[in-house]
Amino acid sequence: MSSRFVVGIDLGTTNSALAYVDTGAGKDAKVTPFPIPQVVAQGSVEDRPLLPSFLYLPGDGEQPAGAMKLPWDAKRDYCVGEFARAFGSQVPTRLVASAKSWLCHPGVDRKAQILPHRAPDTGARKVSPVDATTRYLKHIAEAWNHVIAKDVAANRLEAQDIVLTVPASFDAGARELTVEAARAAGFEHLTLLEEPQAAFYAWLDRTGDEWRKQVSVGELVLVADVGGGTTDFTLIEVGEEDGNLALTRLAVGDHLLLGGDNMDLTLAHHAAQTLAAKGTKLDAGQMVQLTYACRNAKEELFARPKLQSAPVTVLGKGRSIVGGTIKHELTRADVEKVLVDGFFPDCARDAMPGLGRSSGLQELGLPYVADAGITRHLASFLSRQAEALASREAPAAANKKKKATSDAASIPGAILFNGGVFKGDVLRTRMLNVLGSWAKSAKTDPTRDLPGADLDLAVARGAAYYGLVKRGKGVRIRGGTARAYYIGVETNMPAVPGFAPPIKAICVAPFGMEEGTEADIPSYEVGVRVGTEAEFRFLGSTVRRDDGAGVVVEEWEGQIDELSPVKTTLEAKGAAAGGQVVPVHLHSKVTAVGQLELWLQSRDGKNRWKLEFNAREGK
Repeated sequence: MSSRFVVGIDLGTTNSALAYVDTGAGKDAKVTPFPIPQVVAQGSVEDRPLLPSFLYLPGDGEQPAGAMKLPWDAKRDYCVGEFARAFGSQVPTRLVASAKSWLCHPGVDRKAQILPHRAPDTGARKVSPVDATTRYLKHIAEAWNHVIAKDVAANRLEAQDIVLTVPASFDAGARELTVEAARAAGFEHLTLLEEPQAAFYAWLDRTGDEWRKQVSVGELVLVADVGGGTTDFTLIEVGEEDGNLALTRLAVGDHLLLGGDNMDLTLAHHAAQTLAAKGTKLDAGQMVQLTYACRNAKEELFARPKLQSAPVTVLGKGRSIVGGTIKHELTRADVEKVLVDGFFPDCARDAMPGLGRSSGLQELGLPYVADAGITRHLASFLSRQAEALASREAPAAANKKKKATSDAASIPGAILFNGGVFKGDVLRTRMLNVLGSWAKSAKTDPTRDLPGADLDLAVARGAAYYGLVKRGKGVRIRGGTARAYYIGVETNMPAVPGFAPPIKAICVAPFGMEEGTEADIPSYEVGVRVGTEAEFRFLGSTVRRDDGAGVVVEEWEGQIDELSPVKTTLEAKGAAAGGQVVPVHLHSKVTAVGQLELWLQSRDGKNRWKLEFNAREGK
């Protein structure tokens, strides 16, 4: 039986949000944002449209009794949301931030207590990225149950159909861990949805049938999603089916840890240089405070276009400024120059992002991209997709149907902006100008801006709308898996000193494999070692769209990328002894939730093993 409410949750790197549809309202049912109650100051709880994705873990005696109490928990000893972000910025070793980025980091144990990242190893409260994510979701559930469910069990959030969003570029392992955190928060009726698709669904909901007049058959729509911690690019094609417009998600970009956080840090360094020139040098703790202060100033300037500057303050330290504060004015001119030129540089259509840092030793942490130029990353994304996109039929131009050239094929006809970063008009304008210059060089029409986006709440609103789509109401975007998935199989060949056997990539899930479908590959048999630890290499591709299940790719570098490997010990079953190699064939399934499962099935059909994607440790 379907739940009364359909709920969309945007689990963001910097902010989270919730929207819902009350299907019991009949014809008046509509997507409605849910203001989330949270601690905003010591002992003060207020509703806010967004829940900052920050977790504050205070030390003993750091907060007075009742400072973090909630209407549903008077003894809460940690804090999620606005107060966590504001006060936690003063004590960064007790503030968990960017948990979502850590959740998809294959180089760490994402179930280990490693956050806050800079907290000391002993004597500090720590949680895992999965735990932090669970606490955000639990807070949302508790707030919902307090405000809407009250004492009606059927209305509790845990009983509703929930659509939880993830970056389009999340691999199967990161999706698995996200589902694990959601299950720990009590969510059972769960579906995953890519964030850029959710933003587009929100646009469809807001525009109604008018969307059909704003796009045309054969056109590509670019969803540019630049949030607090990540940048996501998605291409959606407008097609035609039985005389009606149809939408298909064609491509997604790489997972880029690049967004508003990088911009805030850049503004902080710019302000620190100005202060240093005046004789005030900040220490590491003050730089963290300055970064958060610059974020607030930036958001205020974006929200108030006529404002020319915003104050930035940092708590003072040292003999010369005992009891005082350090003050600075962040001007609109400085913000626009630093962010536009630094993050949205004017670049050529064939530009490529800069390579990784060259230092031999680097501090361990999140795998941030080396190049901050978002437009260069976009150029690389479109160039990589150009060959596959050129096979599409181009839209009619000057009443002449023709095959799209490789250059013009990858230039989007329209762009939908999403993410708080694009609240800055100047940033949207620069992005459109860069796309316009690429279109001119490709001799095609310039990219249009699709109006009507809700930059803060679009993802949550679109997720709720998608919940209705699943019930047969609304317009559906076809997509399936965002990449083709492969498993690496070691080539059987004689040992050669100094050379590892080549790895073949076997396609186990084709690009666009739909939820609820399965693929059996009995024709390709491989040997799997049981009873002892082994590493399974997973690979993926966003450009190889024609590989079916079972296709073997021998020369795959450049088009297929390595994902997080899985180290596990498969149980020795039946007559198979430990360390023995058992003949198996592969069977894959995309669940209704959107998770990819891979099974190894024995030749006699009596035994099967499931490979779990939520690897504890990557390479």
